[in-house]
Amino acid sequence: MLIYCSYDIAYTLNAPTVLVLALRLRPELDGRVRSAEKFTVTPHAPYETFLDAFGNRCVRLTAPAGLLELHGEVVVEDCGWPAPVLAHAWENGAAQLPTDVLPYLLPSRYCEVDLLGPMAWSLFGGIAPGWGRVQAISDWVFARLRFYYGFANATRTAAQACEQRVGVCRDFTHLAITLCRCLNIPARYVSGYLGDIGRPARSCGDGFQRLPGGLSQ
Repeated sequence: MLIYCSYDIAYTLNAPTVLVLALRLRPELDGRVRSAEKFTVTPHAPYETFLDAFGNRCVRLTAPAGLLELHGEVVVEDCGWPAPVLAHAWENGAAQLPTDVLPYLLPSRYCEVDLLGPMAWSLFGGIAPGWGRVQAISDWVFARLRFYYGFANATRTAAQACEQRVGVCRDFTHLAITLCRCLNIPARYVSGYLGDIGRPARSCGDGFQRLPGGLSQ
């Protein structure tokens, strides 16, 4: 299955501004690219690409004052299979975890593990470790928060989302991550594209036609 990914983002800047953008395809997906990734900046501004500490391909540029438009697109191949459900997956205790995942147990700006720990253990500590406990956390977050784009707030933390019981996708994710970390389950935030698979077909350029379930030439 071929998947077409694209974005168009516009900013109005009051002064020349240095931007660090995490919009590019991650390097491990390069072998699955079927139509070369495009990244354009209007008006043109030189930029450099680098990998951050988490392996994200990032861009740094100095944008002029005024309207800045960013466009990106790429076609990648995917097997199309849904993520597996591993109902019998187990948890490793903190003492057995690989050291490279230990940072994903710690509090962060948006994930206040230290604040939500008592609640997390009260709600989920009695559930057998493994897939079922993580699923219970996900179900609880989904039931507790009400989604609406108008609730977007760039500074809302996991604890605030839990208290306010509203949020957008990032708030659901931050709360689930925090509750997992409280229980010594490493968890991190991963962002992606909103898919159009299963939606009506329309042209997307480069000789591809977007179809339900993917793309064809």
